Amino acid sequence: MGLATHQYLERHTGKVCTERLFGDRLVRLLYSEVRENAPFLFRAVTSARGSRLLSLLNFETLLGARLRNPRDLIRSWGVDLSECLEDIDELDTPQKLFTRRIRYEQCRPMPADPRAVVSPADSRLLLGSFNHESLLFIKNKFFDFTELIGGGKTRWLRAFAQGPYALFRLTPEKYHYLHAPVTGRVVDIYEINGQYHSCNPTAALSPVQPFSKNKRVVTVVDTDVPGGSRAGLVAMAEVVALMVGEIEQCYSSAGYEDPQPVLPGLLVQKGQPKSVFKPGSSTVVLLFQPGRVTFDQDLVDNQRHSRAASRFSLGLGRPLVETELKVREQIGWANPQV
Repeated sequence: MGLATHQYLERHTGKVCTERLFGDRLVRLLYSEVRENAPFLFRAVTSARGSRLLSLLNFETLLGARLRNPRDLIRSWGVDLSECLEDIDELDTPQKLFTRRIRYEQCRPMPADPRAVVSPADSRLLLGSFNHESLLFIKNKFFDFTELIGGGKTRWLRAFAQGPYALFRLTPEKYHYLHAPVTGRVVDIYEINGQYHSCNPTAALSPVQPFSKNKRVVTVVDTDVPGGSRAGLVAMAEVVALMVGEIEQCYSSAGYEDPQPVLPGLLVQKGQPKSVFKPGSSTVVLLFQPGRVTFDQDLVDNQRHSRAASRFSLGLGRPLVETELKVREQIGWANPQV
């Protein structure tokens, strides 16, 4: 198995799966030869305008035209129609399929434990830490901490320094609504402008560090409020990627009804829809304060799986394997301060 292979683990079966990487040859070319030998072209492709053009070609013109047989694309993407709120006749373009809604109360059950911290997305997960003493410490590979949050955000830089983080990578066929991982009150939300780099595993380990260079929206939630998850401050960084032109904030307290902007003062309930990516692959990074969250042990152990051929393992020189999980699935639990 060489560089072309990237594998991950299914959480509940332990099965090693090989990922079908969309546009992988192009991404590898872009992040090796083009980046090194044609930097102007590389900057143009990963700019807002270049990403928008690729999105236009893929989702709104050539592929975005009305599909004669939506079932063909649905079958190739592996979408479970029984989960969808929309009828198949309504999902007649890749754009509509990409932003589909699901019956998440039934098909994405959430643990009843109020201490549970849950996944914000159908995604593949890696865990890490900024603490040099932690077994999860990964030095400056996926993103620069200061850059990710924003260098001018001193309060948040202090809050999350030396803390753990969770990185969720969405692929194009996934359900692309993001749900609140905790219950708490929004104390800050801001956008940081940036590029539109790919979130393909090859690009993620490149010197570009796309997760802290790309355009992103950072939401900070205080969970130490009445009825909150008691996990301290939690930051949710929603990172765009190549062909993802927009992150729409659309929090809904019930179903997808009456979506509203996410603004300071809003109380968000764990497991409810918060935002949606439009369209492409993308990434979410959750940041936690030191000592306030303990990750589930199976997720920690999975990262050290020795038989999965992960590109992250190749890039770091030691096993680092993703686990696939569902939105609203537990990833850990809060450690309330006494």
